[in-house]
Amino acid sequence: MKEFGVTRISLGAQSFNADKLRMLERDHDRETIVNAVALARRHSFDVSLDLIFGAPGETLQSWQADLNSAIELAPDHISSYGLTFEQDTAFFNRLDRGELRSVDEELERDMYSAAIDTLAAAGFEHYEVSNFAALGKRCRHNEVYWSGGEYFAAGPGAARHIAGVRETNFRSVTKWLAAVDANQSPVMEREQLSAEDKARELLVFGLRRLDGVNRQWFTDRTGFAVDQLVAEPLKEFVAAGFLADDGKAIRLTREGLFISDSIWPKFLHD
Repeated sequence: MKEFGVTRISLGAQSFNADKLRMLERDHDRETIVNAVALARRHSFDVSLDLIFGAPGETLQSWQADLNSAIELAPDHISSYGLTFEQDTAFFNRLDRGELRSVDEELERDMYSAAIDTLAAAGFEHYEVSNFAALGKRCRHNEVYWSGGEYFAAGPGAARHIAGVRETNFRSVTKWLAAVDANQSPVMEREQLSAEDKARELLVFGLRRLDGVNRQWFTDRTGFAVDQLVAEPLKEFVAAGFLADDGKAIRLTREGLFISDSIWPKFLHD
């Protein structure tokens, strides 16, 4: 990978806690994470760690321990996500059967807040809702997503955005392999957005960044003014203290970070 220009490896660590890893049905352990980071470092890769909070049975103290363990490894980048239960997954079915219980919303909020404060104190820049970077180590690949740029991707479940068209490959490895072996397209979904839909999506992606969205940049990029698309919901969220608007740029506030997922649907749909 190094020979082909790859500069960063993102590791799905998720946790350093053995019980939590078993609950998440992960087959690695703390030692595996430590060794993987060391191996990547020996080959001069930047390292990003993914962490999950809000697992059933997790406490604020155990999440704080995960954060501290990640910081000790001195990664270049950390992504921190709240656990979600997607329909038609084993986790969702276990939740539905009462085998698992999701954590209290206030506890999940406290965990996210702990991530923001702990990682900031350790010198990480909180530059996107779920992403934190050491100085000068923002993920350029991810920033392409949030700025509406184009990107290639290959492999099962991979998504690409080229020439205004979004495509997603078969998520099933078996189906993906069968298509490739038969010299057929492995694309499962293909979508071409209208100009307005692309503008709305760019606004939402851009607002995930703590830098926010500059109004003039947005108009130059899309041909739409922000107020032309979302004037009323924008006023609503500014009044509620979830967004800040100084006339030049719009940004999430600290409070807005906690409820950002409830903002996006009102911006995506008229």
